[in-house]
Amino acid sequence: MRHWLALSLIVIIIDQLSKAAITSHFVYGEALAVTSFFNLVLAHNTGAAFSFLSDAGGMQRWLFSLIAVVASVWIVWLLRKHQSEKLFALALALILGGALGNLIDRIAYGYVVDFLDFHWAGYHFAAFNVADSAITCGAALLIWDGIRGKRHERTAG
Repeated sequence: MRHWLALSLIVIIIDQLSKAAITSHFVYGEALAVTSFFNLVLAHNTGAAFSFLSDAGGMQRWLFSLIAVVASVWIVWLLRKHQSEKLFALALALILGGALGNLIDRIAYGYVVDFLDFHWAGYHFAAFNVADSAITCGAALLIWDGIRGKRHERTAG
C-alpha cells in the first residue's frame, strides 16, 4: 500500500509546486498565451468543478473540505482493501492525491488555485490544475476498470 500512498504524495507535491510557481510569477487574472489553444492563467476557484457553488457565500469552502476529507478516508480504506488490484488502486491513488492537493488550497487560501486554460474558437474550458487532472485521470481509470471488470465477468461466465 505504501507505493500507492507514495504516488498520491507525488501528485500532491507536483500540484503544490506548480501552483507555487504560478502564484509567484502571475497576479490574479493574469494570462500568458503559450499556444493558440493554451494559456497559463492565475485563477481562484472558490467552488468545485467548473466553479460549481463558487458564489455560495463561503460555506462551500468548508463543505468541499469536509467532502474531501471524508472521500480521502474512504479512498485510503479502499486502497488498503484492494491494494493488489493495480488499475483500481492506481485510480484511487490519483484521486486521493488530487483531492488532497485541492484540499490544501481550500484550507490555506479559501479557494483552489487554477492555472491551465485551454480554449478553442473563443470558447474556454474551465481553468484547472494538476490536482484536477489527477482526479479526472483517476475517474477515467475507475470507469475503465469497471468496464473491463464487466467484460471479464461476461467472458468468464
